Amino acid sequence: MFNVVLIEPEIPHNTGSIGRLCLATGSRLHLVQPLGFSIDDRAIRRAGLDYWKHVQVSLWTGFAELRAAQSPEARYFFLTTKTGRSFWEARFAPGDFLVFGRETRGLPEELLAAEVGNCVTIPMQPQTRSLNLATAAGIVLYEAVRQAGGGV
Repeated sequence: MFNVVLIEPEIPHNTGSIGRLCLATGSRLHLVQPLGFSIDDRAIRRAGLDYWKHVQVSLWTGFAELRAAQSPEARYFFLTTKTGRSFWEARFAPGDFLVFGRETRGLPEELLAAEVGNCVTIPMQPQTRSLNLATAAGIVLYEAVRQAGGGV
């Protein structure tokens, strides 16, 4: 249904939880290297429970490689705290790519600068710096599913 992209994820538990979200929604998980853990790590399997073997996972050496392998019409939404445009303003469609950055640093500045018009954020109270990556992915992915008609 959708594509969830994790650029250089660092924490296996988050990736495992996001993998389970992808499985629940019929979405594909794209992991962009380098990863902060081994894909065979027990922690990732533990967070994904016994579902991990059923998750559609693609592993990429870089974001450019992922993008080159997709249709030129593919749409990308870059999740960041560095924009004022709420994800509620976005109009998601099946096949879209929801792109998330590292837990500690987010998406690379050069990528955000090149994709300003495609950046969205999850609104939060000012005293909140960011949300957990798996929580953020769940919020945005299920809004995308809702907009697509809610069927999973």
